[in-house]
Amino acid sequence: MSNSIFNPKRFVIITLITSIWINVSEVFRYFVLVMPRVKAFFNNKEGVAEMDWGIFAIWGLWDTLLTGVLVFVFWLYASVFGHSNRSAMISGTIVWSAVFVIFWVATANMGLSEWNILWIALPLSWIEMVVGAWIASKLYYRFEPIK
Repeated sequence: MSNSIFNPKRFVIITLITSIWINVSEVFRYFVLVMPRVKAFFNNKEGVAEMDWGIFAIWGLWDTLLTGVLVFVFWLYASVFGHSNRSAMISGTIVWSAVFVIFWVATANMGLSEWNILWIALPLSWIEMVVGAWIASKLYYRFEPIK
């Protein structure tokens, strides 16, 4: 990137725009693929994997925080190694490993989900992070074109 000075205003704007993708992806993955499997794992016990407005709001904050970490890691990586699709893939993979792999392996290891759910949750969350980093990449490129 031509200017590696961190710009907080630009960071917030890029984070908020990128978080639209992250939130949509998270909601789709959870409601369509993860929630039914988690409920089945707990024999449809009441209160497990339920969603109400309070939880949904917390989830939105979580997704925005996750997006902020993703956008910041992309900015750091691109500042050092250059602004490219490779930078987006690597930074997305770093955040995915640190967040989703640890979360899902720990969840399954503690008996809070079945191990087979990792075959669904991990690849889809990796795609989510890489696409999110790619979106951040395109937005940073728009604001800070390479000279």
